[in-house]
Amino acid sequence: MSCVAVITGASKGIGFDLAQRLLDKGYAVINLSRNAPEFSHEQFETMAVDLLDADAVRDVAARLADRGVTHLVHNAGLIWPNLLEDAEPEDITGLAQLHLGSALTLLKAVLPGMKERGFGRVMFNGSRAALGVPTRTAYAATKAGMVGMARTWALELAPHGITVNVVAPGPIRTDNFWEIIPKGSEREEELAGRIPVRRLGTVEDVSNAFLFFCAPESGFVTGQVLYVCGGASVGSVSL
Repeated sequence: MSCVAVITGASKGIGFDLAQRLLDKGYAVINLSRNAPEFSHEQFETMAVDLLDADAVRDVAARLADRGVTHLVHNAGLIWPNLLEDAEPEDITGLAQLHLGSALTLLKAVLPGMKERGFGRVMFNGSRAALGVPTRTAYAATKAGMVGMARTWALELAPHGITVNVVAPGPIRTDNFWEIIPKGSEREEELAGRIPVRRLGTVEDVSNAFLFFCAPESGFVTGQVLYVCGGASVGSVSL
């Protein structure tokens, strides 16, 4: 079967690593992001879109409807950290569009083709922060919302051969992480020491989990949340 994967936010970090690894497996990959990476491959293309803009998402979704999409990986995300006193309802509204609304619009566009083929893989990049982390009011709320939405979709789509799962990373060495924790700082080292496996995660750690859910052989696994967090979901590790 020819596989076409749409990955949001595949210009860097986890999404970029996953895109490269899927390309190595013979997939065609469509990246949805504001900026294209400095990378070229005959099976890789970027559609420029700001996922915070609902109208822009609808436009790009319409362009995907006839592209034979078999895999949808909603990886793009923002944190917008602030304490409760500084949080605003608009933070939740914005991240709800990015983390939830855009995923709904994109899946609705490619779902008819998945149902027709009797095969599909839908995945979210969630977060261990959905369990609660200080300064994450909007982020934790919308990442937790991914879980409820994914489980609902998993139940609705299972009869059609379409699985829906969530990968929930803990602290991963990416630009988003270093925007909060200075790279190479004592704070970074101290945080790594509090994770049960005594290190921060890598983008490869997270891609490994996505590759499992991507596989045709994983069709009996749906509605699940796989924490890739070095044991942080068991203990109490805060950023």
